Amino acid sequence: MSDTVQQLLRENGVHVTAQRLALMRVVAEKPHATADELGDEVRSVLGAISRQAVYDSLGVLAEKNLIRRIQPAGSAARYETRVGDNHHHLICRSCRTMFDIDCATGEVPCLTADDDHGFEIDEAEVIYWGRCPPCRTAARSEQPTTLTTQNRQNTRSKT
Repeated sequence: MSDTVQQLLRENGVHVTAQRLALMRVVAEKPHATADELGDEVRSVLGAISRQAVYDSLGVLAEKNLIRRIQPAGSAARYETRVGDNHHHLICRSCRTMFDIDCATGEVPCLTADDDHGFEIDEAEVIYWGRCPPCRTAARSEQPTTLTTQNRQNTRSKT
């Protein structure tokens, strides 16, 4: 993988460094991770990389379309290597787990704007939100299964 990544970086005019190679590897291994999470992983391999170097490198890699930067509402930016296919994302509102979702129609941009205002639209970014099965189960188990004192009193007064 390292030789292929080095070649990919060079072909895109990106200076090859140990930090960038490590970031590309970690983004591929941990899609949808934040910059801080990626930095921690790279540090565990290389021993040292500044937070600024992580952000700068991710910025260069995203600018060159070697990785994709996703920033869902209310969340830190996340990164993945799946680029150029116009896929979407499904995010759990509770735990923020994120999954890739392929385009429903299979063609870019896979949605048609009501009014394109003269734009040539080449991408549609869709984020599906909901709660994953473990979070739904946890929410159900947190709901009270017995009547509260107030509910019992209300129930008695209606009979």
